[in-house]
Amino acid sequence: MPREIDPISEAPPCQDGMPQFIPVAEAIAILLKPHAEVVIHDLRTQTIAYIANNISRRDVGGSSLADLKDIGLLGADVVGPYRKTNFDGRQLKSITAVLRNGAGEPYGLLCINFDIAPIEAARDALNLLAAFQGAGAQPSALFNADWQETVNAAIADFLGERGLAASALAKEDHADLVGRLEQEGYFSIRNLVPYLARVLGISRATVYKHLREARQKKLQATEN
Repeated sequence: MPREIDPISEAPPCQDGMPQFIPVAEAIAILLKPHAEVVIHDLRTQTIAYIANNISRRDVGGSSLADLKDIGLLGADVVGPYRKTNFDGRQLKSITAVLRNGAGEPYGLLCINFDIAPIEAARDALNLLAAFQGAGAQPSALFNADWQETVNAAIADFLGERGLAASALAKEDHADLVGRLEQEGYFSIRNLVPYLARVLGISRATVYKHLREARQKKLQATEN
């Protein structure tokens, strides 16, 4: 029965000498598919022995000289990460494991070439969003027009100071909140009373009652 070729690599069998590294190359390529290829180089012949998920369009048996030039000295067991440029201009982030024999002499390389173009595109998009100039203060015209947002912010400040949720406010808290909103001039906003009653879960009559009391206290303080 003819040997089946793994569809991810679509490459001929590995050259003699390093077939034990094929499963490693395929596992890495499957995990990082479709963004990475894994290339096994045979330093004894200075040729490519195997390619998993071929994105560089090179051939098994082709020269390894270009990769050796990128890597340089083989004193370390792991070289990189370092940058490479693919045939189509895409930038690759690469790392190489040096394969050594029992005497510690290098006889092969396992290179992972990762296409970082999608990551860089995502980074640029995030940087663009983060640098958006309108992300600061809200335009005053919009802020003034959306009075409900203004009131909500004031209520949120009040709740934050007391460490309470709106549903947990007691009668005294409602009175204090209405007093603060009156002190800060919020009741000049039309339709505030019905909106505040709905938000706090109390009747309009209760809001008006607290408002009268707040205004009486304000008047008394002015007279004194």
